[in-house]
Amino acid sequence: MKKRLKDMEDEATALREMQSKVEQEMGAVQDPAAAAANQANREEVDSRSIFVGNVDYSCTPEEVQQHFQSCGTVNRVTIRTNKYGQPKGYAYVEFLEAEAVEQAILLNETELHGRQLKVSAKRTNVPGMKQFRPRRANPHTGYRSRTPYMPAPIFYSPYGYGYESSSSGFFTL
Repeated sequence: MKKRLKDMEDEATALREMQSKVEQEMGAVQDPAAAAANQANREEVDSRSIFVGNVDYSCTPEEVQQHFQSCGTVNRVTIRTNKYGQPKGYAYVEFLEAEAVEQAILLNETELHGRQLKVSAKRTNVPGMKQFRPRRANPHTGYRSRTPYMPAPIFYSPYGYGYESSSSGFFTL
């Protein structure tokens, strides 16, 4: 019995060590100073980046880079794709200099592959700042309120022949 208990304790310590090793590799355990530095780095990169909307689906990152090459040195072009690998129709362009962003915004409404581009400065995504949007009622399923079901009140006939439901409009016996 003591041997089994000892084996279980050894296995538990081995599992704890493995889990701590995985957490360190995944970066799940971060101190607040590292998280703040990471957020500051992200904001600095976003200040050098632009959002490009209405990008043609057949456009390549090299073509987007050539389009914005006149603004400054392009560090990276990211064309977002869905889970199947098809482009979503927008891209992010990161420059080496922050001054290139102002030059790139001047290229708003220029054409690339016959489509008019929408260029704006990239905003920094702040975690936890999602706006709450209440659920809308589905017109196909009908309105369902959160109050419990209450049947219509019963009205008794003034003639004494039974009762009348407010919804049916017929006398029942």
